[in-house]
Amino acid sequence: MSIVDLTISNWDDEVLHSDTLVLIEFWHDRCGWCKRLEPIYQIVAKKYQNKVKFTKFNVLESQENQQFASKYGVMGTPTLMFFCEARSVGVLVGFQPQDRLIQQIEDMLNNHQECVKQSTSLTRAN
Repeated sequence: MSIVDLTISNWDDEVLHSDTLVLIEFWHDRCGWCKRLEPIYQIVAKKYQNKVKFTKFNVLESQENQQFASKYGVMGTPTLMFFCEARSVGVLVGFQPQDRLIQQIEDMLNNHQECVKQSTSLTRAN
């Protein structure tokens, strides 16, 4: 199980061009709630390792990262954002208990199946 460290330079490859559902944790070192979420995120990432790509983006690593996160509407940490087929499909703001995070992932996986069907249908129509 591996959680991908996102940067601005690998964002397109890891998020926008991913062929699977992507979950991004926007975080930073001084965020107490992010530290509380970390062990939960690790456990859940292991549970869904073959279904969801788990990633992390440090919003305070640079001013450029802050601006980049802001572009996606991130106003606080932790923020968890789901991406499917290069677009944001869900956001969770704040600390998430493990059972709630699992339920949200299950819901997104069900929605992701529809997203894939739609994108496939659109491709065939062209």
